[in-house]
Amino acid sequence: MERDPSEKSALLIYAASETDANLYYISRFLAPDPFVYVRINGRNILVMSDLEVDRAKSQAKADEVISMSHLMNQARGRGVARPGMPDALDELFKPAEITRLEVPGNFPLAAADLLRRRGYEVLPKREPFFEQRTIKTAEEIEAITATQRATEEAVQGVVEMIRESEIKGDELWLKGKPLTSETLRKLLHITLMGMDCIARHSIIAGGEQACDPHRIGSGVLRPHQPIVLDIFPQSAATRYYADMSRTVVKGNPSEKVKKMYAAVREGQEIGFRMLKAGVDGKDVHDAILDYFEKEGFKTGEVNGRMQGFFHGTGHGVGIEIHEPPRVSSVSDTIKAGHVVTVEPGLYYPGHGGVRLEDMVVITETGCRNLTRFPKILELD
Repeated sequence: MERDPSEKSALLIYAASETDANLYYISRFLAPDPFVYVRINGRNILVMSDLEVDRAKSQAKADEVISMSHLMNQARGRGVARPGMPDALDELFKPAEITRLEVPGNFPLAAADLLRRRGYEVLPKREPFFEQRTIKTAEEIEAITATQRATEEAVQGVVEMIRESEIKGDELWLKGKPLTSETLRKLLHITLMGMDCIARHSIIAGGEQACDPHRIGSGVLRPHQPIVLDIFPQSAATRYYADMSRTVVKGNPSEKVKKMYAAVREGQEIGFRMLKAGVDGKDVHDAILDYFEKEGFKTGEVNGRMQGFFHGTGHGVGIEIHEPPRVSSVSDTIKAGHVVTVEPGLYYPGHGGVRLEDMVVITETGCRNLTRFPKILELD
């Protein structure tokens, strides 16, 4: 149904910017409790509690910061006995003749119902809620790169521990103890904390565990088996993420694993060669999948379990670890300024998993790799 052009709309977010990336992006104000953002006639307005209003006025990126209690007092002045947030928003929307509100998909249902009762049309706006958020500025790329450098430094420590470990039977040992995923993850997270980065659920998964791409890994690590390292920390200072994966083996990998690794590395190179502004991410993903098939690495369900290359080639990275666009089986146009991962992988029960992941910035003519960490399968 076509919309009445006389209807006037506004953007509306009600959330805590500490956990809502869209709200933090537009306000650059970090708060643990929910507050209101509205865009009316091109103006960005924040409505804050009395607790935060002065801090927001000095720190937030906004055209105007208004006290919620001020708006509620206005509502009382027009006869509302016990005003709530919707009554306060009325004080902003009615003078501007706003009738339609566009909200993110995670907008609180109860708040939406209250606004609808007041006659507003409340509609979800598909992501990206702010289209400009997907196009990274030079400052944002610098922030992502800084988080990536911290990631590389921390991962180097993990790789060195694996390299220094000894093979005792079917286990890796270091300093008289079995070397576990938990030990390495603790080292990794502590190192990142020292560089003001927070990592959660970092993947250090060996052997059969690595066949499940999101399994974080546990227990003693084994020699001669691939160990997948997938690290995606967030800078506590800038809020920007990085994302990197490497696969290593302590000992002698099987010929199958060597071939898997070579194929994944070439698959990643296909992505690097194809990615540029205007390309459909689906075409990139399909080209890598086709290459794997030609090399004999088939994808599909076997004995009730997926194997081969059964996840996307990449995703956007920014204030969230997974942002638009996608480089996957679903069409999505890649644009200059996007920062995306390129992370093909192969997974076969009985052999383990192999994944390599770098981050690239898309340009008009190609892509620029932000990742410097080396790709070495066999550790001496």
